Amino acid sequence: MSPRVRTPALAVLMTLGAACAASQPAAEPEATPVSTAPTPPPTPRDEGHVVTFHGVDVPDPYHALEDLDAPDTQAWVVAQRDHARAWLDALPSRPALRDRLAALWRHARWGTPERRGGLLFHAYNDGTQDQAVLMVRQSADDPGRVLVDPNPWSEDGTVALGGWSVSDDGRWLAYAIAEAGSDWRTWKVRDVRTGEDLPDELLWVKFSNATWLPDGSGFFYNRYPEPSQTGDATFADLANQAVWFHRRGTPQTDDVLIHEDPEHPQWGFDASVPEGGEHLVLYVGQGTEEKNRVWTWRLADLPLDRPGARTTVPPTKVLDDFDASYLLVSLVDGRLLLRTDQGAPRGRLIAVDLAHPERAAWRELVAEQPDALRSATRVGDHLVLSYLHDATSLLHVHALDGRLEHTVALPGLGTAGFVSGHAGDPEGFLSFEGFTTPDTVLALDPATGATATVFTPEVPADLGPWVTEQVFVPGKDGTRVPVFLVHHKDLDRSRPHPTLLYGYGGFDIPITPAFRVMTLAWLEQGGVYASANLRGGGEYGRAWHDAGTKTSKQNVFDDLIASAEWLVDQGWTTPAQLGVHGRSNGGLLVGAVLTQRPDLFGAAVPSVGVLDMLQYHRWTIGWAWASDYGTAEESEEMFRYLLRYSPVHNTRPGVRYPPTLVTTGDHDDRVVPGHSYKFAAALQHDQGGDAPILLRVETRAGHGAGTPVSLLVDEQADVLAFLWESLGGSTSP
Repeated sequence: MSPRVRTPALAVLMTLGAACAASQPAAEPEATPVSTAPTPPPTPRDEGHVVTFHGVDVPDPYHALEDLDAPDTQAWVVAQRDHARAWLDALPSRPALRDRLAALWRHARWGTPERRGGLLFHAYNDGTQDQAVLMVRQSADDPGRVLVDPNPWSEDGTVALGGWSVSDDGRWLAYAIAEAGSDWRTWKVRDVRTGEDLPDELLWVKFSNATWLPDGSGFFYNRYPEPSQTGDATFADLANQAVWFHRRGTPQTDDVLIHEDPEHPQWGFDASVPEGGEHLVLYVGQGTEEKNRVWTWRLADLPLDRPGARTTVPPTKVLDDFDASYLLVSLVDGRLLLRTDQGAPRGRLIAVDLAHPERAAWRELVAEQPDALRSATRVGDHLVLSYLHDATSLLHVHALDGRLEHTVALPGLGTAGFVSGHAGDPEGFLSFEGFTTPDTVLALDPATGATATVFTPEVPADLGPWVTEQVFVPGKDGTRVPVFLVHHKDLDRSRPHPTLLYGYGGFDIPITPAFRVMTLAWLEQGGVYASANLRGGGEYGRAWHDAGTKTSKQNVFDDLIASAEWLVDQGWTTPAQLGVHGRSNGGLLVGAVLTQRPDLFGAAVPSVGVLDMLQYHRWTIGWAWASDYGTAEESEEMFRYLLRYSPVHNTRPGVRYPPTLVTTGDHDDRVVPGHSYKFAAALQHDQGGDAPILLRVETRAGHGAGTPVSLLVDEQADVLAFLWESLGGSTSP
């Protein structure tokens, strides 16, 4: 999907390279417009405005669109939205696609259950709800009851359950409310037995979980200082996150300050209380970079019973270098079991003695393997390790001392999602899905490695005709780029077909097989779906990720371009029938390949994209992405590299760009909508052909999380109809 802020245990998705001269087309490309589009609303240009880096003035004619609250900006957005709406509503295929998407969404869906106090807690949607509810059950067979239902919280369905955490005994629930797609959260506390809320209300919380004390008396969380700026606090700049302890049933003003660090305002934190309940473990991170420190306190040394206190006891800095990723798996006999890529780019499992944390005393439990270790979870007295082999999942069960016990037989090639489990649990739970395999919930017996199906969605569609194959495309520099192809088993390979290519390539996020209603609807229309695993992602470990960052970012775009050229060369599609789509960091990907190779695509949809690469770090949480992108301010070399591929700065007058639908949300406080506004304006101004350049702005929507199903259906209908008509699907035999 997109950019993110990551402390070692919490990831918040976010966004993205450089265009070398060799990537530019040799001649003016030929686009294939759906039809001649009406002239878009005019956008005022400030020809004299520049931004200056390292003595170089860069024109920034659409800087006024960065002021999201300005009346002129809001009026322009309304005009653009109305223009796009009229055009999209006229697409012949849209009504049928919308009906089909709505029907496909109407099936029950489970989230992965978590066991607490003998009860199972999980997200659930019965297929008719805009927002998933939180269920509690005695067992997987028990019908259970709804514990939290966000659907009555707003008439338009845009207020969502934004996170939850249950105390160890299953008695207390901390849950977060997210409004209009914003990353800000308001946390509350509910009695699981009665379903009633306590008076607790925690404000100014963002990028935080809630970590309970073992006795359920309170929890640790992170918050930012209350924004002092006037205007909409949604888009406040973020700095100085701090760790707090909240005692259940008390006002937020009584919370205990555990840790703050004004000298490092961009450091972020994530708290954990591991088995035994004697220690607080704190991850310390810098933005999205996959490197962190590990500090600890003894809980007995913290003033948790003194309202409004400030901790004076310094932490024990067990690991105090930003040299690698260290993720806590468990605490066993005074040793931290950590998943790390220190000395192992694909990951390994180590034990660090709290009494002797020096590196010479570290013990390796599971050595680095040929496949990438993505996560490790303790379930009972076992460790479940999740690996990726060519972007598909493998699960191994190990003893606490690291010995391999079982290899878990999964239902096929696909993605084993989040594994839930704790030290005292008799079983764990996980999800499994593929491109045409709905998200199925499995129970895992760690003693035997056997799985049992807990829940299988009943999707109102015949899933039998579709097949998934994986190919390996030679990249520009010879790199082996995996691409999944999904299509009808009887597809006529004697002719090309409308094909949708999806990619991401960033922030160590792997793009693995996933069931999406939108993908299924595209396949049912007769299209081919291609998903490329690009450098910059997390499919093959740290080296693969690093090869798509900073001054290697062009590798990501080259990998996507190579995948597109391969699809054309092999006869799957033609440039006029090839669409490209990506979100967030993937929106940057689409913007970059669109401006570098407009001749290669018949349509493009950059969604919630990071598109102004010179200034992204100046807005909200954008600074946190510098580990992947670099910034224009850090060096002249980095500035010139970013300038070469920044989509906002690389549209060219007179080029015939293919039909392009730029999408964003007006409450996106992760990748602010100004990125999309400026890119759409630049494309509209420079368009040398008659293909439409549209800006679709969703109101009361953010980066994607918490979007109600009704809005998802509308957005997906617009995107699919736009692509289908643009790629000639409506006239395909």
